[in-house]
Amino acid sequence: MKNPLDRPALDAALDEVHRAGMPGLFAEVRDGDHVWRGAAGVADVVTGRPVTADMRHRVGSVTKTFTAAAVLQQVECGRIGLDTPIGRYLPELVPGERGDAITVRMLVNHTSGLAEYLPYAYPSLKAYPVLADTGPESLEDTRLTRFDPVALIGMGVTAPAVGAPGGTPGVYSNTNYLLLGELLARVTGSTAERYITRNVIERAGLRNTGFPAGPYVDGPHSRLYEAWFGMIDPPRDHSVHDMSWVGPAAALISTVTDLNRFFGMLLAGKIVAPSSLAQMQRTVPVVSQEGTTIDYGLGLHPLDAPGQETFWGHGGTVWGGGTLAMTRADGKRQMSVAVNLQRWNGLDPSGRPQPHPIDEALAALYRVALYG
Repeated sequence: MKNPLDRPALDAALDEVHRAGMPGLFAEVRDGDHVWRGAAGVADVVTGRPVTADMRHRVGSVTKTFTAAAVLQQVECGRIGLDTPIGRYLPELVPGERGDAITVRMLVNHTSGLAEYLPYAYPSLKAYPVLADTGPESLEDTRLTRFDPVALIGMGVTAPAVGAPGGTPGVYSNTNYLLLGELLARVTGSTAERYITRNVIERAGLRNTGFPAGPYVDGPHSRLYEAWFGMIDPPRDHSVHDMSWVGPAAALISTVTDLNRFFGMLLAGKIVAPSSLAQMQRTVPVVSQEGTTIDYGLGLHPLDAPGQETFWGHGGTVWGGGTLAMTRADGKRQMSVAVNLQRWNGLDPSGRPQPHPIDEALAALYRVALYG
C-alpha cells in the first residue's frame, strides 16, 4: 500500500521552521497505520543538545480538551447538567444573578462573559491586550509562586465582564476552566487533576501525560524560551515554572504521540459517548486571546481549509512553549507539533505583533502535515 505520508516534505517543512528562527520543534503525523516523527533544532541553545520527537512538553491549553471531556463524563452520569447554572454548584464562587445566569456549557465554550484573570495575577500584564504597555517582569517574579485557584477565579469574577452570559461572540478566558476544575472537585470529591488522571488520561492509555507535581518537567524535555514580543532578548528559559497559574486550564505535560492517541480515541467515542462528542463539536464564535474570532465547541475547535476535510483539536501556549494537536473528523489523519519558543513576533509602532518568518513556516508545516 502506498505510504500517504510524504516524509521528505515533512522533514523539509520541519527544518524550515527551525531555519526561520524556532530554536527547536518536534512533531508526529499519522495516517492510518503510517507514522512519521521528526525533530529539528535544539532543546538547549547553550549546550546545543538536540530536540527529539519523544520529549515531554508543556502543552498549555490542549489541557482544556481533557478537562472538558471529564466534565462531559460527569454529565453522562448525571452529576453535572450542561445547562444548569454554575451557581447551583459553586454559589460561593459565582454568586447572585451571574451564578444563576452562567451555565456549565457557557464555561466550557467561553460564552460566560467572565474576564480573564491573568492580567490581574501578573501585574506587568495589567494593560493586556495592549501589548506595548505590558512587560515580562512578573513572569520572572512568579516562576515559583503557588497560586490559589479560588483566588484566581475571584480575580476573573470580580473583573469587569467581557460579555453577557450566553452572548456571542464569546471571549476566551482561563477563568472558565479554573471554575470547571472546582466544579469537578465538588461533584467527584476528588481534585480535578486526580479525576482527569484516572478517568481521561488513564482511560486513553497515555503513559507520558500528567499534571506536574511541582515546577519541573520530569523526563526528557526541552527548555522553553519566552520572548514576550521582543521584550526578553535573548529569550529566557521558563521550563522551570510552577503551573498553578493555570491548573486544569493549561498545566498538562504530554508528548506528541500521547496527544495523537488521545484525540484519536476522543473522536472515536472512546473517552466520552458519541452523544457527548456531538455536544463538544457544537461550535459558537469566540474571540481568542490573539484577538481573532474562532469557532469553538466544548473544549474542541475545528480547523477547516477550502475544499479540505475538517480537523478537530486544540492549541496551547505556556511561557516559552507551544503545541497544536489536530485530528481529522474520521480519526485517520493526525498531527501534533510542539515548539520551544513563544511570542517571537516583535511589535510595530502601534503595538501590534509584526509578521515573522516562523509564522509562515509553521503554517506550511501544518499544511503538509494535515493535507499532504
